[in-house]
Amino acid sequence: MKIFGREPVIILAFVAVALKLSSAYGLEVSAEQQGAIMAVLSLVVAVINAVVLKTGAVAAALVNLAQGALALFMSFGLEMSAEQQVLWMAGVESAVALFIRRDVTAPVGSTRLEQSSPVKPAAQG
Repeated sequence: MKIFGREPVIILAFVAVALKLSSAYGLEVSAEQQGAIMAVLSLVVAVINAVVLKTGAVAAALVNLAQGALALFMSFGLEMSAEQQVLWMAGVESAVALFIRRDVTAPVGSTRLEQSSPVKPAAQG
């Protein structure tokens, strides 16, 4: 996968170096904030990869992106209690489950144990 004709990892490395240089020459961004910014950018790339590559991991990638965004906002001074953070993440996870997970189908079991049920009798052929 390429973004602007480049691999996403190369773009992330460029942004990381640009952010560090900017902070060295006057941009007031702490090391914690730089880490949070880079984490969120990495999570954005993960979401893009999950969508483009059709791995079925979009829901997990979106939840992780929300967690990273929350950490980013908190590193820039957002005040939230642990209970509020949990409620926000529960809301995000519920929304993702409502809109994304409806399209997921269970895989067909590949082992004999997975293809049978202890509750239902086996179909007679």
